[in-house]
Parts: sequence; structure tokens; C-alpha cells
Amino acid sequence: MRLLAAVFALTLAGCGSQPQRQADIIIERAHSGGSTLAISPDSNILASGGWSGYVRLWDLESGRHLRRWRAHTDSVNGIFFLPDGNILTAGYDGRIARWNRSGKEIRSRKVVPVTASDIDIARGKFVTGHKDGTVTLWNLESGKETERFRPHNKLVRSVGISPDGTMIASSATDTRVALTTIASGEVRYLDRPSSDPRTLAFSPQGDSLYGAGWFKLFRWNVRTGTIETLDTEHKGIINNIQFTPDGQLASISRQTDSAVLFLDPLSGETNARYQQHDLCGVAVNVSPDGRYLATTSDDASVRIWKLSAPK
Repeated sequence: MRLLAAVFALTLAGCGSQPQRQADIIIERAHSGGSTLAISPDSNILASGGWSGYVRLWDLESGRHLRRWRAHTDSVNGIFFLPDGNILTAGYDGRIARWNRSGKEIRSRKVVPVTASDIDIARGKFVTGHKDGTVTLWNLESGKETERFRPHNKLVRSVGISPDGTMIASSATDTRVALTTIASGEVRYLDRPSSDPRTLAFSPQGDSLYGAGWFKLFRWNVRTGTIETLDTEHKGIINNIQFTPDGQLASISRQTDSAVLFLDPLSGETNARYQQHDLCGVAVNVSPDGRYLATTSDDASVRIWKLSAPK
């Protein structure tokens, strides 16, 4: 018995060598279920969207609730702060809308249900993936469609714009990952991953595309399309990844896991662990200045970590 107790103690000690960092702020019942997050360019305000179509604004430092409005009649599948201070949202109800921070609608457009989205503020572009497999590029200033592509025949899981603004990456429920050249419309398909990529993110240099599925990270060479698979400590589907300002990969998983981890993008090894959600994780977001980490999940909460002191 003493031997077993000693082994158990050593096991716990090993597991505890990198403990989960508890959230500084936990906002319970923020939504019926969380679906997306965004942080303002000045790193002061967090926007969260949920299954029921509501958007809420929070003060990042205190967690204080600032505003709430019904932006969509279905899940909010994209939310972004714009340079003019307004907010752009996209939903599964097939609407793309622009709002002021008081929740007043400025304009909206009806489209095929939006399942994924990304933004290129520097070049005034916005990209949406849709239920029918299409990918649409929009002009942020005018709100008008500029290009439409069909790289997939099934629902688009994730989209991303390359750092130089020349390509759109997309993944779909058929496990295909596509790179579409915006200028020519040419579509290249990358090596197939071992499971459905739920999320995509270009490396800051633009030479690699990262994705994730069950347990693993996928890294594609953008030039050749070849894939490398990296093991992680996630024990479920990695649902969302985002590069942090210091070059790590913030990640959150779901299904059999709800872990929040910072990963080394070269090895997939865990650099830091954060408090798990009670139910499946959905979205992760790190502030532009690297001071805050925010997450949301099926457990309806929004959680905030203060990673560093104000600069």
C-alpha cells in the first residue's frame, strides 16, 4: 500500500509540474453557448457572440458588462472590431452586419449562411466561408462582394487570409484544405490531414499554414502543400487556434476535452496550461498587446486571464 501511495504521489507531482493557471475573471451565463470572440485593437474591450445570436461587450480589465444586443437570429460565426470603432458580425442566419458600439445597426447584407470568417484590416478585406462550400471576399469600406470562389462542395469549417493578402485558406467537412489565389482564382488542394481541420491560421511569416483536428496540429508548407503532423497534449478535437503576439499558438479543444493550452508551433509541445472549461471549448483569443487571454465554450461562460501588467 505504501508503495502504491508513493507511486500515486509521484504521478500527481509529475502532473502538477505545470499546473493550470486559474482564470482571473469567469463570467457565467454570458451566452446560452459561446461561439466567437474578438478583442478591440486597443486591447480594452472584449466582444463575445453566442448560439442565440446575441453580441455582448465586456471591459477586459474588470469583466464589467458594457452592452448587449441581438445581432443575429442564429449562431454568431464571426465578430471583428473595425478601425472606425464599429463592429462587424456574421451569422448562420445568413446576415453580415455592421454595428456601432451601442448596438445600432449601420448596414447589413443577406447571404448564404456564414460558417466561418476572417479579416484583413490592413487591406480592407473580409472573407466568409459558407454552408454551401463557397468562400466570399468583401470590401470592408463599401460592404460589397468583390470575389466569390467555390473551393469546396460541403460546409466550410474555417477560413484565413494570408499575411500578404494574396491567398485564402479554407477547410471543409470533406477534410479538404484549399489555398485560393485571390488575383487568379486558382485553387490548390493541400495534403489531406488525418481528421477534419476545425480551424486554420497562417504563420506570421506566411510560409506555413496551421490547422488542427483530433488531438493533433497540422502544419502545411504553403509553397509545396506538404503536411507535417504534430502531437499535442489535447485529448479531443482542437477547435480553435490563434497565434499570440510572441509567436505561440493559443488553442482550445472540445468533445472529450476542454483544455486551454499555449503550444510551441514548431513541436506542438505545451508551453502553458490554463483553466479548463466545464464543457466543450469553442474559441480562444489573445489581445493584440499580449496582455489578455479570453475563451468561451459550450458551458456558456466567458473567461479572462491577465497575462501581463499594462505596458
